[in-house]
Amino acid sequence: MTNPDAWGETLAECRRLDQEDPLTPLSRQFALPRGVIYLDGHSLGPLTRSASAAVQRTVRGEWGPMIIGGWNEADWIGLPARTAARIAPLIGAEPEETACADSVSVNLFKLAAGALALRPDRKTVLMVESEFPTDGYVLQGLARLRPDIRLKIVPAGELKGALDPETALLVASHADYRTGALADLSGLSQAAAAVGALSLWDLSHTTGLATIDLNAAGADMAVGCGYKYLCGGPGAPAFAFLARRHHAGFLNPIAGWMGHARPFDFEANYSPASGADRLMAGTPPILSMAALHASLDLFEGVAPGALLARSRTLSSLFERLTASVATAHGFSLASPAEAERRGGHLAYTHPDGYPIVQALIAAGVVGDFRAPDLIRFGFSPLVVSRSQVWTAARRFAAVMDSETWRNPSFSRRQTVT
Repeated sequence: MTNPDAWGETLAECRRLDQEDPLTPLSRQFALPRGVIYLDGHSLGPLTRSASAAVQRTVRGEWGPMIIGGWNEADWIGLPARTAARIAPLIGAEPEETACADSVSVNLFKLAAGALALRPDRKTVLMVESEFPTDGYVLQGLARLRPDIRLKIVPAGELKGALDPETALLVASHADYRTGALADLSGLSQAAAAVGALSLWDLSHTTGLATIDLNAAGADMAVGCGYKYLCGGPGAPAFAFLARRHHAGFLNPIAGWMGHARPFDFEANYSPASGADRLMAGTPPILSMAALHASLDLFEGVAPGALLARSRTLSSLFERLTASVATAHGFSLASPAEAERRGGHLAYTHPDGYPIVQALIAAGVVGDFRAPDLIRFGFSPLVVSRSQVWTAARRFAAVMDSETWRNPSFSRRQTVT
């Protein structure tokens, strides 16, 4: 096996740097299984102690004794707005421009449909071909409802050049879900505006990780999930951003009662709420909203720039430590080689990616697999330490050198890969 003492960084050196890093103590806020090195926070953030306590408090201290009275006594009705207000500074938005509701897919549909209504004389929706599949599915569904709409799909490098006077809406992810490559949020938003088009960003793989300033970038709309770097729990509520300049003219196509200006007047006709509150639709899921709201404690007083810098330090360390093993065993780096061009995860291609990931999980290193041949390792800056990266690299080398991944049990596909 590759000699870890020859890797350049020693375990002792990694531990020393961890002790000096002001972000390291925050790792104690997570309830992870002993011995597990969690490199999958880009897919599902781990359980925070504050979220666990909040759900228990909501169940036992509010829902139990208050029953329906919790909507007023515990102000459940105000929880989505309070949660949105905590997310807003993480994305460079104002609280009244941010809503916390539904899922990314539902919010994407609402915003895309509403954006097309704001540009009625334009018929093209522009999207990059490597977009996260659900975003494409939602837009395909919208195009079926609006046969006059054309969905134009181009390679990432051709996105800016494809903008033209026919473009109504540009839809793009801030970070590529496969490779972690970062898009030029500001440049593309401004390029869209220059031809009169609107921009809609999916921030799912960067919120809580990277410095995002939607208003400074000139972005029009955005969506993002609450369960990755925000650690809101599986299926946590998503969020949506609608720039203030669009508030007066934007109409939510899913005109649910929580987006009504006066939901408890029970009027027969719809009147939209002010600001981003008009993006609300159905009754909010209070238990999962409570978990997300509590997990946002993690980001109080933490500079977003420090998070991405630490994540890139960790991913670069892993890349260096595993370089010789990766080369020897046929891995190819799919992420940008320059750390400054990527977000929080590293991706490699390998023809036997699935069993390798399963063998690593069995060895206590949790990454993930994306078909057909992609292995992703995520470096959540509040979860993972340098010493854990060092240990993960050693376990990676052991799995590959010993070929334990060839055990047939690791090739049996599970429902969720």
